[in-house]
Amino acid sequence: MDTASDFRLTYSTMFDPPAALHERFDAALVQATRALGADHAMFVDGRERPAASSYELRSPIDRDRLIGRFAAGGAADVDAAVRAAQRAQPGWARTPWPERVAMLRRVAALIEERVYAIAAAMSIEVGKNRMEALGEVQETADLFRWYCDQFEQHDGFRRELPNDPLTGFVSRNRTTLRPYGAWAVIAPFNFPFALAGGPIGAALVAGNTVVFKVASATSLCGQLLMQALHEAGVPPGVANLVSGAGAEAGAALVEHPDVAGITFTGSYEVGMGIVRRFAQQRWPRPCIAEMGGKNAAIVTRNADLERAATGIWRSAFGLQGQKCSACSRVLVERAVAQELRERLAAAAASIAVGDPTERSNWMGPVIDERAQTRYRRCVERLKAVGRIYAGGRVLDEGALARGWFVAPTVAQAPRDDALWRDEQFLPLVLVSEVDSLDEAIGEANRSDYGLTAGFYGAPEEAQRFLDEIEAGVVYVNRPQGATTGAWPGYQPFGGWKASGSTGKAIGSFWYLPLYLREQSRTIVD
Repeated sequence: MDTASDFRLTYSTMFDPPAALHERFDAALVQATRALGADHAMFVDGRERPAASSYELRSPIDRDRLIGRFAAGGAADVDAAVRAAQRAQPGWARTPWPERVAMLRRVAALIEERVYAIAAAMSIEVGKNRMEALGEVQETADLFRWYCDQFEQHDGFRRELPNDPLTGFVSRNRTTLRPYGAWAVIAPFNFPFALAGGPIGAALVAGNTVVFKVASATSLCGQLLMQALHEAGVPPGVANLVSGAGAEAGAALVEHPDVAGITFTGSYEVGMGIVRRFAQQRWPRPCIAEMGGKNAAIVTRNADLERAATGIWRSAFGLQGQKCSACSRVLVERAVAQELRERLAAAAASIAVGDPTERSNWMGPVIDERAQTRYRRCVERLKAVGRIYAGGRVLDEGALARGWFVAPTVAQAPRDDALWRDEQFLPLVLVSEVDSLDEAIGEANRSDYGLTAGFYGAPEEAQRFLDEIEAGVVYVNRPQGATTGAWPGYQPFGGWKASGSTGKAIGSFWYLPLYLREQSRTIVD
């Protein structure tokens, strides 16, 4: 981004941007609004592919605002996309890897060049505030560059090995990592650019081709990502876009016998269904399933409570709690529990909720009516079994009535209740008191999930937390976010247990080889 020469946007730095950033976003927002309402086809084998029917998509900010009409693809469209990817894959794999890297660097450059335009459209479509939207688009460009850097630094993942100790022969050995084939990417609505572009970039730089199934709620973002790939020169069939219902287009992609590997990001229930279905074919195929979280922050009596409260509310209410990394549980030592609750309740009450494209609003709507209904049910349950300290109401006054707005909520619930156990994907954080760090770590680890976790306390306590917590991404004494805010190259992002299928993290040194398989080569002269 060129907003200021000394400013680098990440999720950690987004809280104090230069004024020029807001000015450029406002200008882009005008253009993005004018472009709404168009018809959009799928993109298969380098060409637009219409469908017999379409679906309308409206903004969660204002249901009267039409985002566009999008092709409702089905099994035949998925099959055409997979076949196009299969045809293109041998040629893409034979393309010298430095050329693939150069092309994908052009994709990153195009995304960064359009960061304001894409972020403005994303803010309207997803309901993200402007800083979250700008951060995600910039993160996507950085993910493309990261995987290009990794492929370059590993010299295309080729290694010379010692010659066999033979007399009269020269037996040369080498190991190399090679692509699988046509790779499927199924992305979620909450990070429609980063959690689509990241896996797509990794798959493509490795020499696979891609069939990308966009989340229906963020179909416009999928179109904008595909435009960047196409305009950067990615050849026909190498990157394909299908849209449509998950039960039709998504299921057809998962069950297609010629898909060589898949990356899914979304809920545990859907993810585990994909893991199981994807395994029931002729042979094992790689399935990278990044799933949910029920992420805990632990606060001891030795914590800086101002720092803890800031980190917790930012992670609990950013993107309306619709992050797999959102902080939804707080375990606080009894001696400081009351003060922390008061700080969190005050913070929640002070959050400006409204149209997130406006600079003055920090929190926007939840994604749709189903999410708002889920929030209502959670509030009803809290009134029956728990206690609400802040929030606990649907916001439907004035212009807010046209969107899916709810209040950020701080509450408590019994630890054996489903509210404490299950991922809700809402701006709801539950606070529970503990008597010791031992109890807090034990309770945090009782969850089936193991995505992110946060800790606030003394340095000598922090090491115990790091050694014993069962989570793939952990933060200590971090006011920028208790459980959220990973950035490629800075904080790899991936989960343990029910939160992920590979034990490797997005944006890490170990992620890219998941898209490659090893071939050992011996050549005797």
